Amino acid sequence: MSVLGMVGDVTPESVRDEFSAWLAGNWNPDLSLHEWRTLLCDSGWAVPHWPTQWFGRGLPAWAESIVSEQIRAHGAVGLPAGAGMALAAPTILEHGSDRLKETFLRATITGEFTWCQLFSEPGAGSDLAGLQAKAVRDGDEWVVNGQKVWNTSAHHADYGILMARTDSSAPKHAGITYFVLPMRQPGVLVRPLKQMNYHSSFNEVFMNDARVPGDHVVGEVNKGWTVGLATLAHERRFGNIASRWKHTGAGGRAVDEARHEHDEYMETYKWYPQRAGRVDLVVPQMVERGLAADHALRQDVMRLVSMQRIAGWTAERARAARALGKPPGAEGSVGKLAMSNIARLAAHLHGRIAGADALLTGPESALGGVIAEVLVSVPGQSIAGGTDEIQHNILGERILGLPREPQ
Repeated sequence: MSVLGMVGDVTPESVRDEFSAWLAGNWNPDLSLHEWRTLLCDSGWAVPHWPTQWFGRGLPAWAESIVSEQIRAHGAVGLPAGAGMALAAPTILEHGSDRLKETFLRATITGEFTWCQLFSEPGAGSDLAGLQAKAVRDGDEWVVNGQKVWNTSAHHADYGILMARTDSSAPKHAGITYFVLPMRQPGVLVRPLKQMNYHSSFNEVFMNDARVPGDHVVGEVNKGWTVGLATLAHERRFGNIASRWKHTGAGGRAVDEARHEHDEYMETYKWYPQRAGRVDLVVPQMVERGLAADHALRQDVMRLVSMQRIAGWTAERARAARALGKPPGAEGSVGKLAMSNIARLAAHLHGRIAGADALLTGPESALGGVIAEVLVSVPGQSIAGGTDEIQHNILGERILGLPREPQ
């Protein structure tokens, strides 16, 4: 009997054994990537913690990590990276109508549909509830006008998860509706943003009478703020999406296509290690430049290493809670603040170690310009995904019990 038929007696070992046996009989690297993911989806193992009626097996949340572990162990290929499976699909699963689930979940699991997030605006980033993009009902459709910014992958997305104002007379946290916006239409213009580190990882999106089908509302009209909070919770949960390709199995069509997909996706994030401060380079650079005996420098390096180790423990607690199916807690905000502080201290130490060389770019500069890129990229760490100030507000309310910010 499969573990699906005895959910009450499910154990990590039973899930691991059954999925391992299924992989041994079904993984075929010569399939196309779409064929393999379709097979995985139809089996329920792609998202084992989802309900059985929506491509899952109804297993506990911890089954997801076991499946990922076994996919790696067998040299197989998993789900597509990006906003689709990280943000859009779980939000639609929780708040979407059955029609939306039928339309989007399967095609997102298999990688047929790609996604982007359309939340932030030039005047509404950390204060997201201040967004001004508007959607007006027009018969069986909604017409959207406005601008979004900092939209990763918008240039090749099929759909965007969009928050827009549908009632301007309501308080700012009300009157917002959550939509699925078709990106490939004349009313949507995507333009890349040039960063001061010479990368273009983000876009700005202009909507000029863009059309949204009437049934592409996620949740209820004018109650999109709650749906948006669910998406943001998933964003914190999936924190470090910029992971490296770690496939160690044999090649094949599915593997080659997955590697190409991964490399294309990761092109956006290739500078993220620099944004995080490149802590891994601090000690080697200190040794190479003959500063290992500098007691003041050693003290600050030890502080950096300790902060990084503590942040790792916090991340482990968050992963353990996720494996038990617990909702995201304050660990996400604690971890986000820790990453910002670590990045700033690392950038400071790189400057002390390299001196004026840290400001130079080019092949003869400090590590070929990597340190200079660290210095101009680190400030983004305290802004992206919710500013440090927002994280302080969250911790003040959820941990210290301070009064909530007026809405």
